[in-house]
Amino acid sequence: MYAVIVTGGRQYRVVQGETLRVEKLVAEVGDEVKLDQVLMVGEGDGVTVGAPLVDGAVVTAKVKSHGRAEKIRIVKFRRRKHHRKEVGHRQHYTEIEILGIAK
Repeated sequence: MYAVIVTGGRQYRVVQGETLRVEKLVAEVGDEVKLDQVLMVGEGDGVTVGAPLVDGAVVTAKVKSHGRAEKIRIVKFRRRKHHRKEVGHRQHYTEIEILGIAK
């Protein structure tokens, strides 16, 4: 069984037992989180598509850790103007493990 969920403004296709990094969630390490914005649930050949969400579908996940991603360098450069600006950014994330998918 798999599901397509929305969290942090992004869509993820998840299956039970999978570990993934999502935008930072407000939860402690070890807590269980219920993700109720489920767009689609599939099992074998059967697929349930929501309009826009599937009613009653919930994905349960466990928070494994919090962290920060690798640094991304943003460079703004204007040729022949002696102008160069460099900025770095590290995005916060939460690593979760999918425990179950319920329709």
